[in-house]
Amino acid sequence: MKPFDKLTERDVTPESIFNARRRELLKTLGISAAALSLPSAAHADVLSWFKGNDRPKAPSGKPLDFSKPAQYQADLALTPEDKVTGYNNYYEFGLDKADPAANAGTLKTDDWKIEIGGEVAKPLTLSMDDIFKRFPLEQRIYRMRCVEAWSMVVPWIGFELRKLLKAAEPTSNARYVAFQTIYAPDEMPGQKDRFIGGGIDYPYVEGLRLDEAMHPLTMLTTGVYGKALPPQNGAPVRLTVPWKYGFKGIKSIVKITLVKDMPPTTWNQLASNEYGFYGNVNPHVDHPRWSQATERFIGSGGILDVKRQPTLLFNGYADQVASLYRGLDLRENF
Repeated sequence: MKPFDKLTERDVTPESIFNARRRELLKTLGISAAALSLPSAAHADVLSWFKGNDRPKAPSGKPLDFSKPAQYQADLALTPEDKVTGYNNYYEFGLDKADPAANAGTLKTDDWKIEIGGEVAKPLTLSMDDIFKRFPLEQRIYRMRCVEAWSMVVPWIGFELRKLLKAAEPTSNARYVAFQTIYAPDEMPGQKDRFIGGGIDYPYVEGLRLDEAMHPLTMLTTGVYGKALPPQNGAPVRLTVPWKYGFKGIKSIVKITLVKDMPPTTWNQLASNEYGFYGNVNPHVDHPRWSQATERFIGSGGILDVKRQPTLLFNGYADQVASLYRGLDLRENF
């Protein structure tokens, strides 16, 4: 890391990178123009959700029981817990990085159930209690890379997705796995109002090839920093695929469906030239509006305590996952 007195403007991630995805999306969808045409009373109604201190606080996560397999306790500097839980994208609760932590306390996770179906021999509907009883939890320290060129190191807690999929017994027709987040517009203001939610067609959906989903690195995550996931990080269960950009890590999952054909995914539908189905971290394939060659690591320091570091192919997991893409053009299939 550079000494403080040698830091330059080049070491700070341009604000445009953090705001560009939202701004360009709104521009593409015409939401900015539409919003400007609204009367002031309508603006007040749209934005009132974020005013004052009337939003319920996110509940504190309960401590979890989990193991720590040695091979997944990477010797990496962890991103502080307050930044993992306080700086993230979850447009269902607002467009700014701090919005999810401030607003996600409205999400109700009691009596949560996940439906596993589609091309399976044994469809399942599991409560979170069922999941905790059937699948022992373990902590894995993974790199996390956002498509916006910032990164973290996070101690996720969860279990391998393939264990759940095997329990449902995929049929020979299953080639992809589709995921869907909860649709709860009364609890998620971004789902209720396109101005707040960035124009996304909710509920959020994602997908993986079956071999990606069955890879041992792919997790269903239920906790972080020793405790159950807070709502802003995707409570009560989210997807974690460490070699892919963060937008692939769908949060608050309620449905997993095995399918024959490639499923639609939210960001690919919105801007297919910018967000491919695969979403693999690749320093050689730039986003149309910024380079992916380097990233800003979110560590323990302040805004000027910047660690600009090279982006690693497959986010540093190439030895484990590169074989999945043998013969695939990674520039075309980004």
